[in-house]
Amino acid sequence: MIPVLAVLILVGVWFALGWRKRRRSQADLPTLGAPPATLGEPLLVQDLLYVATTRADAPLDRITVRGLAFRGRAGVAVSPEGVVLSIAGQPAFFIARDAIEGVGRATWTIDKVVANDGLVFIRWALGDARIDSYLKSTDPDVLLDALNTVSSVAKKPVPNKERA
Repeated sequence: MIPVLAVLILVGVWFALGWRKRRRSQADLPTLGAPPATLGEPLLVQDLLYVATTRADAPLDRITVRGLAFRGRAGVAVSPEGVVLSIAGQPAFFIARDAIEGVGRATWTIDKVVANDGLVFIRWALGDARIDSYLKSTDPDVLLDALNTVSSVAKKPVPNKERA
């Protein structure tokens, strides 16, 4: 019993050190912006599952900025000015329309695999970093349509993120 407990403690310490190292390596990322008080009427409000956020050029590099680190139930409000994402247990944050570089569908990210194109992702700029936030919606087509309406790059959607 004691050796098993020792191994579990060792694994826990190992994970904690790895998480701390990841946070330090992402210290250059700014904090998330709060939603502005003067947003227009939302085009869409939806409850969904926030899955993960990764660097666009490193799809296995989970972003650990406060508010983006953990999966959870979430609400999204898509307005003409941008997107408000409210992840359970975290303050709501705002992705400005001008920060959105594209939207699309994906089948997997980090530790989540879903049926064909079951995830919707938003590629956006957080400071100088290009990142992808993945959302699992019960009605992904409606969410994607609203995001395309708001996105300033709606005519140039990001291709499906099929990965082998």
